[in-house]
Amino acid sequence: MRIAVTGTPGTGKTTATALLEERLADGESSIEGDALEVVHLNEVLEEEELYTAIDPDRESKIADLDALADRLADYERAVIESHLAHHFEVDRVVVLRCEPARLEGRLLERGESEAKAAENADSEALDVVLAEAVEEHGLESVYEIDTTDRDPEAVAADLEAVVAGDREPSAGEVDFVGYLE
Repeated sequence: MRIAVTGTPGTGKTTATALLEERLADGESSIEGDALEVVHLNEVLEEEELYTAIDPDRESKIADLDALADRLADYERAVIESHLAHHFEVDRVVVLRCEPARLEGRLLERGESEAKAAENADSEALDVVLAEAVEEHGLESVYEIDTTDRDPEAVAADLEAVVAGDREPSAGEVDFVGYLE
């Protein structure tokens, strides 16, 4: 079983999966079966230089999706965390969401440029990552979790419920399009 945890940058993917990773390590998780690894894909991309170029306008690396897919072949039971995670072969996709104005504020707080923060807020309002996930994996495999007013522990608990199979697919329940008006 492989689970993608994806979403627009700033939605809380790394924080929620780190908490899930702690729960798994401490034996506090309700997830049954063999060990489940948490793969922070952006770290793999960076450490193993699995990118083809650097976009000077966005100051970001262009991922080599084929090389990342080859690298992920090593993981049979994993939670794969990244804004790119939905582009790979997985059984379920969790899309973390955040109200765009709040998301923009989070990105600015962590040092992103105003242009990049605004672009990501617009992307979130337009459901870009969600639409890609549904297109690649189907409605029956996609789960949305709104992180806007939730503490990271609650988000991690919802994530654990998806991984354990205790939550139904929920793509299309979160709507931020009003942000664009």
